[in-house]
Formats: sequence, structure tokens, C-alpha cells
Amino acid sequence: EIIIVHGNGPQVGLLMEQNAAYQEYSPETTPYPMDVLGSQTCGMVGYMLQQELRNIDTELSVATLITQTVVNREDSAFANPTKFVGPVYTKESATEIMQTSDKIFKEDGQYYRRVVPSPKPTDIVELKQIETLVKADNVVIACGGGGVPVCFENGTSSGVECVIDKDLTAELLAEKINADLFIILTDGSVYKNYGKEDQAEMRRATPAGLSEFNFPAGSMGPKIDAVCQFVNSGRGNAAIGSLFELDKIIVNEAGTLITQGEGIIYY
Repeated sequence: EIIIVHGNGPQVGLLMEQNAAYQEYSPETTPYPMDVLGSQTCGMVGYMLQQELRNIDTELSVATLITQTVVNREDSAFANPTKFVGPVYTKESATEIMQTSDKIFKEDGQYYRRVVPSPKPTDIVELKQIETLVKADNVVIACGGGGVPVCFENGTSSGVECVIDKDLTAELLAEKINADLFIILTDGSVYKNYGKEDQAEMRRATPAGLSEFNFPAGSMGPKIDAVCQFVNSGRGNAAIGSLFELDKIIVNEAGTLITQGEGIIYY
């Protein structure tokens, strides 16, 4: 039983650039909000994954589900948006947009970019549908890009312009369905002193052991947080490893396995 969660950063970024370009051509046109763009990428990436998986195994049953992820309007992230999204602007252009909309821009290098909140996911709307598809022997592609962010107010849901970390949503889904193993596929394993002469690849680690290191917030940090949260929940083990070594990661021949216990074992 397999559930696949994927990212969508580059795809949403491209759609936002297309939005911005079209607005220059047609200023009166209202651009699609981020939640709508996110749902578009879920369908697009899901379709591509379905096609590739079916090309590998024509008997494989694969289903993509546009998934809504619930966030809390009271999350502190909404008071301090920090996630850069979309194209770059000059200071003058960014200031003009902020004066005529509720969008917020911050300096990013030489230019300015829009920033949005990155709240924590609290629930998954289509959880029962995911479970039903899995029980029917489907490989399910869900929660793409962290899911389409929504809030519930007075019993009504509405889309939210924000970014949900895909690793945290994947972890939440893994907890909700009682997954046996939670795997994050990326460039490679977890390393001590990554990029330095004395870097060391971790074969097995624990949440306590990983807490002694400072991992980059924009890359490995959220992945470490997610796997540690899953292992600490008591549901099962987790692993981080290369996208090209999934078969070896599953049998503990590659990647970094995160389990309960103490200490770190290196390759």
C-alpha cells in the first residue's frame, strides 16, 4: 500500500509568473489566487506521475486526488509571512502593488518578491477518500505541494493564500493513516557536517540524536522535523534518502533510517 506526496514549488512559481505577465497585458483581469494555482499543479504533476507509473507497469492502478489541507487562521505564521513566492519586482513595482492590494513584498537580494504565510497543517479534508482508494488497491497520489490550503469558518471552507510545507503535510497524513514507514525522497541521506571535508553519512539515527545538529531551514530542516515528529508519534519508523534508491531504502540498504532509541550509526 503506497501513498505518494509530491512538491509543487517550481510549478506554482511558473503559474504565478504567467499570472503576472498576463496582468501586464490585461490589468483588469483578476489573477487566480494561490490556492487555485496549487490545485492546478496537483492535477498536472499527478497526471505526469500517473502516466510514468502506468508506463512502468500497465497493470498498476494509480489515482490522483486533489487534496485540501486545513490550516488555522490563528496560526502565528499569518502575522509574519516569510515564504517567498512568485516573480521578482523592482522596489517601485512592489510598492505600487502593495498600495493597491493586500499583498506583502519583502526584499530578496536585489529585488522584491511577494511573501505569504507558511502555517502548520492541522487536518486533511479528503482523508477518508484516500483511505478508500488505498484499500481498493490503488497507488494514491495525494496532498501534492502540501495540499490546497483551506480554512473552515462557520461550517464553510474557503481557500487561503499561503504555503504549507509538503513534508509536514506528508507526516500528518502518515500519522492519520497509521503508516508503517514514512519515507522522504530527496537528493540523498542525512549527513553530519554536510558539504565539509569531514562530512559523514548517517545510516541510522534517532530524533534525540538529530536534535543535536542544526539543519538548514530551507532544505533538510523541515524534513528532519517531519521524520522526527512521525517517529516520536510512535506510529513507526521513517527514512530520508535518494529519490533513485527507494528500493534500497525500504530494505535499509541506503538512506538514513530514523527510529526510536539512542545514538547515531554512520556508514
